[in-house]
Amino acid sequence: MATERWEIDASHSGIHFSVRHLVIAKVRGQFSRWSGAIVVPDGDFARASVEAVIDASSIETGVADRDAHLRSPDFFDVAQHPQVTFTASRFEPRGDTDGRLTGSLRIKGITRDVVLAVERLGQTRDPWGNERAGFSAKTTIDRGDFGLTWNQALETGGLVVGERVDLEIEVEAVRQAAAKVA
Repeated sequence: MATERWEIDASHSGIHFSVRHLVIAKVRGQFSRWSGAIVVPDGDFARASVEAVIDASSIETGVADRDAHLRSPDFFDVAQHPQVTFTASRFEPRGDTDGRLTGSLRIKGITRDVVLAVERLGQTRDPWGNERAGFSAKTTIDRGDFGLTWNQALETGGLVVGERVDLEIEVEAVRQAAAKVA
């Protein structure tokens, strides 16, 4: 059995999120530092395993004070929980390019299974001879399931921060050269 390793090219990939603010608007953000790999047995992406490690302190929403609050114990508590991790356990194809990727997401020391809707965007060779594969994934989580429970009630009803967080992930992965066995 031949196994290929595809490293995620974080400079051409992204983990983005959005969450309701004051019920009436969405705040968007991203994580700027993360890494990951896809291990593909026999060239079959449907049997691949996926791992990603996100630097929780790299959260960015474009507002320094809000980012500092998100890093605090009220939310991610990055001093105690510096990483968010994802490890995929199963992929279910739903056609030629789509599928559902099930895995364990760990935030703030709490692990829950999540299901991502994945679209395989194709493969190509870059100008430097590297083989690349692209994927897009989406899911929605309840932040309370991961201990991200800080909030304030509004006089008009509702909460300052919505419970539902939409995640969108764009991945460009580069196939690594096969290791030579002596």
